[in-house]
Amino acid sequence: MRQIYLALGVFFVGLGFVGAFLPVLPTTPFLIVAAACLARSSPRLEAWLLDHPAFGPTLRAWRENGTIPWRAKMMALAGIVAGFLIFWFGREPGWPAATAVAALMLTGLVYVFSRPTA
Repeated sequence: MRQIYLALGVFFVGLGFVGAFLPVLPTTPFLIVAAACLARSSPRLEAWLLDHPAFGPTLRAWRENGTIPWRAKMMALAGIVAGFLIFWFGREPGWPAATAVAALMLTGLVYVFSRPTA
């Protein structure tokens, strides 16, 4: 089971780092899952992730208090807006698809903004 958690942890770290450069892919949720998987498989990699200069403070704030920094909330908002605009102008969807995507994205935003601010 430890190897499965390790593989999942490394996979989610990879997704998180890719998400740092793509507006459509979230970074922090993947890294939160990665930290949880690495906690069960590799304390050394978990410590590396939690001590990472860019992502560590956000992950520690989530783990300790369930908080999301204001900057991370604004980045989530910007990423979702950018992702929706790319979807809207790239696919020119009909109203049912656009409404479904917007509802899904707004659900994520409501969750992010309902968490306490660090």
